[in-house]
Amino acid sequence: MKRFLIVTLLVLTAFSVFAQAAKKPVKLVIAGRDGDYGNAMQVAVDAYTAAHPEVSIELLKLSGDDIYQKSVIDLRSGTGSYDLILIDDPKSLQFQKAGWLADLGDYYKKAGKQADPDFIQSLVNLCRYPNQPSGKLYGLPFVGNVSLFAYRADLYKKYSLPEPKTWTDVLVAAKKISENESGVSGVTFRGVKGNPIVTAFLPVFWAFGGELIDAKGQPSVNSPEGIKALSYFLELAKYAPKGVSMNNTAQVRDGLLAGTAAIAPEVWPAWLGSMDDPTKSKVAGNVRVMKHPGEVTKSAPMIGIWHIAMPAASKNKDAAFDFLVYVTGKEAQKLMAIQTGLPPSRSSVYDDADVLKLRPWYPAVRDALVNGKARPRTMVWGEIENVLGDYLQMALIGDLKPDAALNEANAKLVQVLK
Repeated sequence: MKRFLIVTLLVLTAFSVFAQAAKKPVKLVIAGRDGDYGNAMQVAVDAYTAAHPEVSIELLKLSGDDIYQKSVIDLRSGTGSYDLILIDDPKSLQFQKAGWLADLGDYYKKAGKQADPDFIQSLVNLCRYPNQPSGKLYGLPFVGNVSLFAYRADLYKKYSLPEPKTWTDVLVAAKKISENESGVSGVTFRGVKGNPIVTAFLPVFWAFGGELIDAKGQPSVNSPEGIKALSYFLELAKYAPKGVSMNNTAQVRDGLLAGTAAIAPEVWPAWLGSMDDPTKSKVAGNVRVMKHPGEVTKSAPMIGIWHIAMPAASKNKDAAFDFLVYVTGKEAQKLMAIQTGLPPSRSSVYDDADVLKLRPWYPAVRDALVNGKARPRTMVWGEIENVLGDYLQMALIGDLKPDAALNEANAKLVQVLK
């Protein structure tokens, strides 16, 4: 009996030590974004730490440039300062190829789980390397961000215009409204060189059949399809506000809210709450959002997701993986969608009745994600964007014809891609 008690005490002591170890305090550091993404992540952090008091989380809310620079410095050195990082999709290839990120497949296997099919699969595949279903999983989609097309439904009704199916339809509507509706521009978009004008142009370029890089890895922006797309874009710009070449996010968003623009070929989910808010919008309830029109090919909205990934150098991988699975899980994605409007990366959240009461435009967001197109997988996307953006703006302000602009851009891109 005495021996039994001793053995029992040893077992209980061992169990107690194990339980204490399981609850050992852990601090996670997340290199996260500022703004709307930071607010959404904070909601998830607060909910998680309330349920897991043994885990504390330091959430860094950094700008897009800061998060990239700080993450690269830390991951390259292998210091392990961060347990989770957010990565802008076009930059993900650098992180995946360099071996800086933990293969999540190993951690799913250890936990007896897998990345379930509720994720919008095209988004998950972008987190793989290579970017296909069989690639290793180096992150999960934190947010289902995608470019959308918006138009004034009241003006379309007034002028008996059908919902746009093609970019040709868009041009007809922009011209009709601009010529007949006083104080309203037919279209508005971002025209600032670099990322803004490229982002506005890509859904048009892709729908006309253009590809930035061909199957051989060579630039092809000056293809006949690309030149037709830019010629169309410049024709559409005739119905934009004066000074559209200097338009950025604020000008496009403010024009929609003020009711001084009828069509916007680039809006983002984070703007949509304001569009339906009568305290912020003069045309609340009249702006409709949808995936982009097609033309030669189908609709091609630009995917703008951010990955959440675990650095290979993290010193707290088990706890980091647990939070990563939570923040991309249905519960957290729904919570963030309701409280902050963060567009989910999970399909089921777009059908949730509680979410749809607050975010009735969500089905259009999912439709755009399912039909969306990612920017090319390349290590030099930033340089490509800068070169193309410079020449697109030169064409927009009339310094170069469409063919000349894209021929010169293509010649420079040959050097970038060498």
